[in-house]
Order: sequence, then C-alpha cells, then structure tokens
Amino acid sequence: MTDPDFATLRGVLSAAVLSDTLDALGHRRQAMRPFVRPLGDGDRVFGPVRTGLFVPRVDFSGDANPYELEIALIDDLRPGDVVALGCGGPTETIAPWGELLTTAAMARGATGVVTDGLVRDVAMIRETGFPVFHGGVGPLDSAGRARMVQRDVAIDCGGVRVEPGDLVFGDIDGVVVIPGPLAGEAIARAMTKITAENRTRDALRGGAKLGEVYAKYGVL
Repeated sequence: MTDPDFATLRGVLSAAVLSDTLDALGHRRQAMRPFVRPLGDGDRVFGPVRTGLFVPRVDFSGDANPYELEIALIDDLRPGDVVALGCGGPTETIAPWGELLTTAAMARGATGVVTDGLVRDVAMIRETGFPVFHGGVGPLDSAGRARMVQRDVAIDCGGVRVEPGDLVFGDIDGVVVIPGPLAGEAIARAMTKITAENRTRDALRGGAKLGEVYAKYGVL
C-alpha cells in the first residue's frame, strides 16, 4: 500500500464512514466504546499507532522511575504517530496522560493520543490544540496507581484490539481502529462511500425522494 496522506485524509474521512466500511469488510467491532471521547469537539486524529499497556499498581516499592517505559515510548515517537494507551477503561484510577506528555509528544511530531484511561491538565492541553481522545477526566497522577508495563504490543483500548501497524481515526463521533492489513482497501472503499454520500446529499437537497436516492446510490 502506498503511504496514505494522513494530513489530507484526516479532514476528509469520518469515523462513521470508516466504521461502515469496516462493517462491510466483516470487521464489525472496530469502533471503541462510546465513553472514549475527544477533549475538543473539533479534535480529529488519523495515523499509525504506537501502543502502551498500563496495569494497576500492585507493588512498585523501590521503583525509582514509575514513568520509565512511558518516557521511552514518547521519546521514540515518529512524526505522524498516534499514541494509544490501554488502561482497561473505564477506570477511575489510571490516568496516563497530561499536559507535559502532550508537549513532549508534539515535539516529536505525533498527531494525537487515544486512551481509555483518564487525562488531566485539560485546559492546558486544549490550548495546544493537540487531539486527545480519553476515557475520562480527573486530576490523579498515574505514579503509585498504575504503570506502563509494555509498549508497541497488542492492547485492548476502549474494547477494541489495537496492534502495532494498525491505523487509528478519531473525530467527534468516536474512534475507529483500522487493522493494518486492511488499510489500503478500507481507505479506498471509504472514499468511494464518501463520494456516494455527497451525491446522495446533493440529490436530497434538490428535492429527490429518499427512496429514489437510496435505490440509486445505496447509501444512507
């Protein structure tokens, strides 16, 4: 597959269209659960995923750096990467993301983060314009409560399996995960569906009846 133009596609595609496309391809569980929401209504994210797995604190006594693996992941980000952090959400205690991590990820060229855990420093993150999709907002620090134990591995985030090499798309409707092997076909089909939806919309605005338009273009 030719590398997608993520910056352009981010403004053209939608979570709804991609979800429909993946449904048609037989992958009907690619949309994260509805509690995963963007911090800003205009937040949009699309790109290749970098994953981190968090677990609740059991015994981290003597742990000199509870952020070690998360720091390593952030410092290793490449331009265009999307961070996905699996925290077993919904959760009231695991909070893996805040403003300083946002600043560091932006400096590496990352284009967003998705987590089913909590985020904090919301006002400051919103000022940056960095897209953050979260499982809740709270002031808790992850230190002493949870720790990233693996990175760049398959995780569960918001009820969807996310693997290295997958693509993640998010907008106001939610977050959809495109399995890497399906990326080229899914994107091509999604663009075809968008064209059909645009024609349907134009016909409806012109006064055509919904049944007639659906029979012609087959989208709704």
